[in-house]
Amino acid sequence: MRSPILFLVLSSALSAPVAADALRDAATETFKPLPSTIPALKENTVTPEKIALGKALFFDPRLSASGVFSCYSCHNLTTGGDDNMETSVGHGWQKGPRNAPTALNAVLNEAQFWDGRADDLAAQAKGPVQAGVEMANTPDNVVATLKSLPDYVTWFGASFPEAADPVSFDNMAKAIEAFEATLLTPAPFDAYLNGDDNALTAEAKAGLQLFMDKGCSSCHSGVNVGGHGYYPFGLIEKPGSEVLPEGDKGRFAVTETADDEYVFRAAPLRNIALTAPYFHSGKVWDLSVAVEIMAESQLGEELKPEETAQIVAFLDSLTGTMPEVTLPVLPAETAGTPRPTTMVE
Repeated sequence: MRSPILFLVLSSALSAPVAADALRDAATETFKPLPSTIPALKENTVTPEKIALGKALFFDPRLSASGVFSCYSCHNLTTGGDDNMETSVGHGWQKGPRNAPTALNAVLNEAQFWDGRADDLAAQAKGPVQAGVEMANTPDNVVATLKSLPDYVTWFGASFPEAADPVSFDNMAKAIEAFEATLLTPAPFDAYLNGDDNALTAEAKAGLQLFMDKGCSSCHSGVNVGGHGYYPFGLIEKPGSEVLPEGDKGRFAVTETADDEYVFRAAPLRNIALTAPYFHSGKVWDLSVAVEIMAESQLGEELKPEETAQIVAFLDSLTGTMPEVTLPVLPAETAGTPRPTTMVE
């Protein structure tokens, strides 16, 4: 016969609540795991047809005047969603002014570009296509190119069935936005936030604690561990001109407000271990060095070597699993397709 005392002990043990994880509780107040579905887009319904069209456009170099550069050129999905260059190379082998941000999880950012000049990914997609140092094309030439390719005309019609003229520059951008919205990369940190105690190493957990305690999470928070809010680079101590070039005044170029000089959008930190070099200038190649620069310039903190290593271990836990992306087969040119040009105006 079962002892009444033993029965009470077993019952108490089985009904006792699981011990609270204070670190995870604190983290869930500051961060959020990736959504399990594609985020809703403003005035842009995501459909399978639109995603497929956007993928083709993302990889198609004929959106550039030269027929050489595509979105993928600067946002390589096999190397962290960027090009791992200090600044990107574009039309006529010109160099751009800033480091290319990753396209991975970019849909979760408050705004796009380092200075936040594009409200969303659709607005962002239009910028490089028209920038003289990037793809150097015009909306009219892009539309003429797309309309000269019968498959694209069919795909646009299926993606925008309500539009009187589906092939447009705006719809090109919306399709690319729909594809990029699928580029979510769930990481060990998401598993930890969702309750998996073993998803992070002890060193990564120590780094997470430091990341919050030191104040890093005051700017790098939310679902993308950053990507929202605008902050001066050098809040406590300005880095040298080799890291913070004097000629690039950041958000000031957008607002023309003196308070926005050297102000930049907080970088999203998901997959940060894959996206060297760092900062808008692309001048720092070592993640440990980047962490120490941020600690000194933004927080006035001089990290111990073991603290730097722990924070980097936490940042490594933000490296996620890429969605499977198969290369699209693009339509062939026709006699009516505008010819490429490499002239630099």
